[in-house]
Amino acid sequence: MRLFACDACANVVHYENSACLACGHRLGFRPDTDGPTALVPEGDGGVWLSRHDGSRWRACGNAEPFGCNRLVAADGTDVLCDVCRHHRTIPPLDDVEAIEGMRRIGIAERHLFHSFRRWGVRCPTKAEDPVAGLAFDLLADVDAPNGDTRPVLTGHADGIVTLAAAEADDAEREARRTRLGEPYRTLLGHLRHETGHYWWDRLVRDGGRIDAFRDVFGDETADYGAALHRHYENGPPIGWQDAFVSAYASSHPWEDFAETWAHHMHMVDALDTASAFGISLSPRGRAADSHGLDVDFDAYREADFATLATAWPRLTVAVNAVNRSLGQADFYPFVVTPKIEAKLAFVHHLVVSART
Repeated sequence: MRLFACDACANVVHYENSACLACGHRLGFRPDTDGPTALVPEGDGGVWLSRHDGSRWRACGNAEPFGCNRLVAADGTDVLCDVCRHHRTIPPLDDVEAIEGMRRIGIAERHLFHSFRRWGVRCPTKAEDPVAGLAFDLLADVDAPNGDTRPVLTGHADGIVTLAAAEADDAEREARRTRLGEPYRTLLGHLRHETGHYWWDRLVRDGGRIDAFRDVFGDETADYGAALHRHYENGPPIGWQDAFVSAYASSHPWEDFAETWAHHMHMVDALDTASAFGISLSPRGRAADSHGLDVDFDAYREADFATLATAWPRLTVAVNAVNRSLGQADFYPFVVTPKIEAKLAFVHHLVVSART
């Protein structure tokens, strides 16, 4: 995630900010630039003026209940911002815990769509495109008549991503992470994984790339339910690390693609963040003619996957070393093998080809 600046005082602000901590101005993120602007009220009618160019805006309709910091054009008809318009179902507004969960989910959603915009891939809502659109059902667990809790299962089907609101609770997510053996279970990771299924539909199935996909990931027509049952009963195959980015990826080609898609998003966004902070590395212990890493390219616009593949391990080795110096586990305990790199390259080429 790149850094932003307040256009009133030039102080550094982050994507989650709704106010500048230096000058105190209210901030809103514009849909036309995907960047922040300092706001001043036009009157008492809920319209805000950008200090940068005087353009007129309203806060997203989810600003008050869920803390959304995006803007909608004051002269338009939209009530919700370009991210929140993807919501099809949300938890009841009288559920305090659900509202707090929605605030956390909203941050992850805005981060997700920022990546899509940086890539230049179009992601319509279901209202804009009932067939190829994307929507989110954000659901709370249901209490059954017998007193049992019926948990919501996170998943994707036909452009609808279902996410359990309980995943926003750190303790509950940690419990599910341990129970399911998924050590890197995060809200943003969930969204990246589930939208990976959506993009498989759009870019592989509908994009005429099934044969190319099977050459890299295998035959997706294998019984999906039986594959997941086998995975949860027996675990991943021995030596899965050689070909899969996670144990879950080994369960079925669809899940392999979604996990690889999410991993590719992790790579690109982390390299983008490194670039924003001006990170430059020159690893010791290498041959005299080896080159250090200066992350001075735009990871979201880089067409050549080899550039990302070269930069990524150098960055992760450095960050792992920093974590170890603080007595923490490795930030990135993975090895990108040639087979995994081929899958990541496949995803990268899909994204490049989908840019508008």
